[in-house]
Amino acid sequence: MEETKEGLAFKGVAERLTLGITRILENMSGVVDVRFVEREPAEKRCLLSWEQKNTCILPEDLRDFYLTTDGFTLTWSVKLDDECVPVGCMMINSVARLRPLVQSISLFSLPNAPTLADLDWEENSADCGGPAAPHFDSRSRVFELDSCGGNGKVCLVYKNCSPGVVAQQSEMWFLDRSLCWHYLTPTFTSYYRLMITHLGLPEWQYAFTPYGPSPQAKQWASLYQPLTFSSELSLADPAGDSHLNKLDPTKAFKGKTKAPAPKKKQSAQGGTGGTAKGQGGTGRHSGARR
Repeated sequence: MEETKEGLAFKGVAERLTLGITRILENMSGVVDVRFVEREPAEKRCLLSWEQKNTCILPEDLRDFYLTTDGFTLTWSVKLDDECVPVGCMMINSVARLRPLVQSISLFSLPNAPTLADLDWEENSADCGGPAAPHFDSRSRVFELDSCGGNGKVCLVYKNCSPGVVAQQSEMWFLDRSLCWHYLTPTFTSYYRLMITHLGLPEWQYAFTPYGPSPQAKQWASLYQPLTFSSELSLADPAGDSHLNKLDPTKAFKGKTKAPAPKKKQSAQGGTGGTAKGQGGTGRHSGARR
């Protein structure tokens, strides 16, 4: 009985953590193998140790999240031709894996070895009306929350940092494979809701970039998330999604609907021509009789 109660209690916690997305996925056509990894809550001393080590204060919502579960992993697959293809993955790194994106320079590294700080430049998205992009040097402290399956990195970012000063204000940013920054949300809670809403589809973070996800990722999104996906396309491409091929049945088959009209004209012309020929023939016969 105790094990049953514990199982029910965990199921309730899982439902609250996933916002009921597991049931939605299980009811989708073709979706199989929905897995939610159970994790123990993080200890407070681990959170305090992380803050002291990195000279940063964890956001309150992220702290509460870690005190509920030390990380988050939910995956699901799609059955195609009797084969399970992994598609969705929602992940939040544990406290132990919430590591700085820019590691400190090792004593054994070459003195002139290139680093991410060498790629930093003064231009940022503030000129385009958006928030100022993070830096790879000491002005920003960046921690990886999700590796996105190698398609980029979702990061917890502290900007305008000073050496020895505790950073408190954080934001959620996406670093794509070309090492360009893209703003996601101001809080962890907002990002978490986005992740759940997008079902962990491949490359869903690229919907917040000017170039968008790959064609294959768009196909998955159109199959399992048509409403949110279509609205994001209009936001990502305000000038109009002219790069998409749209099929309008009323226009595509317009010729077939108008087919009877020219046939009637042809029949009328044919009838007139036939009458004329008939008259001509009658004339010839009458002339012959004369």
